[in-house]
Parts: sequence; C-alpha cells; structure tokens
Amino acid sequence: MTALDDQLFDAPTPYMVLVRPQMGENIGAAARAMLNFGCARMRLVAPRDGWPNPKASAMASGAYKVLDRAGVFDDLPAAIGDCDYVFATTARGRGLTKPVLTPEHAMVQARAMAAQGKRVAVLFGPERAGLENEDVARANAIITVPVNPAFYSLNLAQCVLLVAYEYARLGADTPPEVMAMAGTEFATAIEREKLGDHFEQRLEDAGFFFPAGKAENMKLNLRNMWARLALTRADVQSLHGMLRKLVGGQGQR
Repeated sequence: MTALDDQLFDAPTPYMVLVRPQMGENIGAAARAMLNFGCARMRLVAPRDGWPNPKASAMASGAYKVLDRAGVFDDLPAAIGDCDYVFATTARGRGLTKPVLTPEHAMVQARAMAAQGKRVAVLFGPERAGLENEDVARANAIITVPVNPAFYSLNLAQCVLLVAYEYARLGADTPPEVMAMAGTEFATAIEREKLGDHFEQRLEDAGFFFPAGKAENMKLNLRNMWARLALTRADVQSLHGMLRKLVGGQGQR
C-alpha cells in the first residue's frame, strides 16, 4: 500500500457495511463501485461464503485493496458500534418510524457529519431479500432510491454505487458542462464577422435576398445565427472552404 492509499483509506468517507452478503462476486463489484468514487471503507457482516473470498477478489479487479482492508464482523452491532450515525438502505416500507431520505439528501447529511469528525455508516442488505427489520431498527434513518415501483429490486453493487456516487458528487468541483475543443479554439468575433461577410456576398450573388424589402431583416437573422452558434476556428475555415467550392473556386474571402 502506498501513501496515497493510506490517505484514501483515512479519508472521512462513509463505512459501506454489507450485511450478510451472499455472493463473493457482488462483494467484489461493490468494492469496485466504491473505489470508483473515492470510498474505500468497507465492512462485512457474516459473509455467507466466508472470508477471504477468491470470487470477490476476481470481480474487484483493481479494487482489491478495498477488500484487503475490509473489516469483517460476526454481527451488525459489532460492525457499527463505533459509528455515530447509521443509514439503512431499503426499498420496502418497514412499519418503523424513521426519516426516509433520497441518496442525495442522505449524503448531504453524511458530508456534514463527516466534517464534524463523526463516523457515518450505510447498511446494505443481503441480495435475496435485503435488510431484516432487526437490522433497519438499528439505523438512525433510511435511504430509499426512487426507482420504478413496479421493479424496485437493485443489485447490491448498484445500490452501493449510487450512494458512493452521491457522496463523491457532492464534494466534487467538476463543472456540469465543458466543451472539449479537440485541438481547436472558438472563433473570434472578427472571424465570425468575416464569415458573415462571405456568406452575404455569395448569397447576394445568388439572388437569395429577395424581395429587396426583406433583405436587411434576412441579413440580420443570419448575423444573429453566426453569433449564436458556438463556431470554432476549424468550423469557420470549413464553411469558407465550402462556399468557395460551391462557386467553383471563384473569389476570395
């Protein structure tokens, strides 16, 4: 393990607690989903097929380090005994009086608590039927994913991924949209202006601006279109080339 690994495992991310997981493959897939989003703290409660599990390691791919440091416990009280706040994931009503949160809102709270130095855990139930009521009763709140009510069963690793993603997203400074420029730059105002001049000249020559009374408004709409489009320098050069080709290579910009 490297110093970077130590830093990752020491980060105040939630403990992802897999309660009585049944398949090693799902444990490995959950570890992979966790590491994708910077969550490395895994705890296992009474895994059905024992531990360590070679199928989990194979499925985890490069996330084996999460499995190597996973805590293994005989029962749930031992697994969450040092935690300050516990969420339980479930899609079914449990007849228990508890706050029910979306993953996003739950992870907002988790981040706030982590910033105060508190330990937060999220419980995920076994694949066949999810958490038992006795498990959920030990949690402070419930996380329910707003899925299709006609088919609400989520794979264990999918549920872990949703929670880990929300936790990571809330702490990321990734802009919601960027333009990948692929080696070019946006066209400048003067380059768009010259493109507009070129188009106007060619369209004028072709008799496009007809009738004359509407010509000025048609030209205004074209100028507005060039300004509105996110044209790159490569786009402008291509459009100039197209115009020259359409008129048989006659004339210059």
